[in-house]
Amino acid sequence: MTPAPLIQGEHQTWDAAGWQAEVWGARQALATTGARVVATLLDNGPAFVVLDEAALDAGLVHVPLPPFFTSQQALHALDAAGVDTLIASPLLAAQWPQWPWAPLQVAGETLSMAHRPATPRAMPAGTVKITFTSGTTGQPKGVCLGREALDAIANGLVQALGPLGIERHLSVLPYAVLLENVAGSMAARRQGATLVSLPTARVGLSGSSRFDPATFDRALRVLDVQSVILLPQMLRAWCGWLAQTGQRAHPGLRFVAVGGAAVGAPLLAQAKALGVPAFEGYGLSEGASVQTLNLPGAERAGSAGRALPHAQLRISPSGEIEVRGSLHLGYLGDTAPVPDWWPSGDLGRIDDDGFLFIEGRRKNVLITAYGRNVSPEWVETTLAGEAAIAQAVVMGEGRVHLSAVIWPTPLAGSLPAAAIASAVERANARLPDYARIGAWTVGELASDLASGLFTPNGRPVRERVQARYGPDLMPPVTDGGAATATAP
Repeated sequence: MTPAPLIQGEHQTWDAAGWQAEVWGARQALATTGARVVATLLDNGPAFVVLDEAALDAGLVHVPLPPFFTSQQALHALDAAGVDTLIASPLLAAQWPQWPWAPLQVAGETLSMAHRPATPRAMPAGTVKITFTSGTTGQPKGVCLGREALDAIANGLVQALGPLGIERHLSVLPYAVLLENVAGSMAARRQGATLVSLPTARVGLSGSSRFDPATFDRALRVLDVQSVILLPQMLRAWCGWLAQTGQRAHPGLRFVAVGGAAVGAPLLAQAKALGVPAFEGYGLSEGASVQTLNLPGAERAGSAGRALPHAQLRISPSGEIEVRGSLHLGYLGDTAPVPDWWPSGDLGRIDDDGFLFIEGRRKNVLITAYGRNVSPEWVETTLAGEAAIAQAVVMGEGRVHLSAVIWPTPLAGSLPAAAIASAVERANARLPDYARIGAWTVGELASDLASGLFTPNGRPVRERVQARYGPDLMPPVTDGGAATATAP
């Protein structure tokens, strides 16, 4: 018998009746303000989940903003969506002392709420949530989602994951990230699982990209959860820490979903060897979250899994992945209708058994000086398969050799250059000559995070990385097999 759904916060746990009372109270509070478009600027916790469900029940538009957005990014999103009500933690509200903040009690937490003059913005009919993409060109882009798409995702995941009998799900990614908001929080609640919702620092995540695997691992064991959702770099750091400390994963884990970027078969194999039940998936914001997922008994190494019940996929003649089902309603400020089949911008293939393989971004394909087409994601995934490499960005348009910016893992040690040199050599041995790395440099993680070189999902922003490191990464003109390191 499936237990009654619960919400477990840092200081309190709610049963179903108590939770509904919280949602009803938040809905009434929003109704008395006349809010139409509500933005939240909150850390993870029950208060976010209450407001998310209250806004959905009331038919309001909810705009979840990541707490790590800069004030400029947040203001852009508020103006673009015509937000008339902002609810934030008191710490974050202090960014705008000129606004008329008032206290708001939600799920035992004192928040700050302000009403702001807003110009109503045109948006597709039926919009209930606006998620802002990572803004690789400077300003985030608003994707408008309807309730039908959100319901389809959550229900499709319930159907797919039901046989696993998951009873406790721990939210690790920020709720403002659609993957955790929909595939984590919404799906877990509908499945009847207990949602464990704590501030992200309590589970090892700080900001958008700082992850402490020791804190995360301890939280898994203390909280005794069965499922989590991670980004590939988080899985990589955790597996490296487990291997370094001679431990295996918490035995109670049943499902670790990994998405947001390519994972790579070597990392998944390492995870399984360490007792981590890791399964790769694929999705996009325009598809309201996840579209494909590997599952126990239905997985294929190197693939992103099969289509979930709510999704259909096909490959266009040009090799682009196209998605149908649970699509977004459109973009803010863009009246173009959404096609029946959405072009994802990703290149891929589907094998005879229906497993999807991602082969890179269509717009990112590099053409070398010898006219060879190379997907940088393919090379980057190969590099990240090495224990010393956390992430990489590959460049080399029109060049004889490819070059890379590489961010090391803790396993690279205090002198990462030597460890990375060996890792690049091993990766090059698995790549054809035209896709090998001819020059590389070590990325400066702290300054790169501060400079906005990473997205809210922790992925490097390719254009910004190239602008920062490209001028110093001139690939050699010789055809030698060894890569050249430049000074970081």
